[in-house]
Amino acid sequence: MKTNKSHFKFSKQEQRGIFFLLLIIVSVQLVFLIAKNSKSHPIEDSVTIDTELQNQIDSLKQEALKKDSVKNYPFNPNFITDYKGYILGMSLNEIDRLHTFRAQDKFVNSAKEFQRITQVSDSLLQIISPSFKFPEWTQRANRPIAKGNDIRGRPANHEAQVKSEIKDLNLVTAKELKSVNGIGDKLSQRIIKFRDRLGGFLVDEQLNDVYGLRPEVVQKTLKKFKVLKKPNLDKININKATAQEIAKLIYIKYSVADQIVRYREINGVFSTFEELTKIEDFPIDKINRIKLYLTL
Repeated sequence: MKTNKSHFKFSKQEQRGIFFLLLIIVSVQLVFLIAKNSKSHPIEDSVTIDTELQNQIDSLKQEALKKDSVKNYPFNPNFITDYKGYILGMSLNEIDRLHTFRAQDKFVNSAKEFQRITQVSDSLLQIISPSFKFPEWTQRANRPIAKGNDIRGRPANHEAQVKSEIKDLNLVTAKELKSVNGIGDKLSQRIIKFRDRLGGFLVDEQLNDVYGLRPEVVQKTLKKFKVLKKPNLDKININKATAQEIAKLIYIKYSVADQIVRYREINGVFSTFEELTKIEDFPIDKINRIKLYLTL
């Protein structure tokens, strides 16, 4: 006689209960999987794009890009200032070579000659030369020169005539400056004040440093007034001068002058003016002007 009852034997009612329980579990799992897949794959048509609004946004972006872009206007490379050369990517030595060449009253007549004089690299010349604009007379440089005329087709004594009409920029009055179109009461007084603070102009290019004086007005002014006689100035010895003495130079702020003295105390005396460019906030674009007032 069997006394032990099997633990795995169920009645029909128990079997139906187990079946329905399994069915419910499977159904719940299926619902969960369907819900999960629907969340991870959103319906693409749920987002609509306003085409007209998007076109307006794109148009505004294009306008902003145009405003942010830098425009390169044609210019005569013979009159590149320190600041202009710095912006173009020229080194101080390259700018100095051009200014030395121009100091001899000579002009470059082509991009090739510009490179020969300044020794700029081929890559830089390729970038800046498309903006070069030489005067018409330079295109006649290789043509036969008429007797009694210079290379520009002008009378041979033209330069002497012009120089006799030009007045000294260091002696000109505010009233005389106002004869230049573009210079009024304020600018004429500002030029005189700037000249007085310098102790006198040493080079014509310093006129570009007068605040508010546009480049085209500077060129007009230099047709009438130039530095004919340089003032006798006591140059500042940067290896001995105090910060207060260095700061007297209009181009250098006191904070920069103080850093120059500190740099000198730490590193020793300056051996070249180019070392000044290592000073924080030093006006690198004015180094050629500043050198005129300093000594080692």
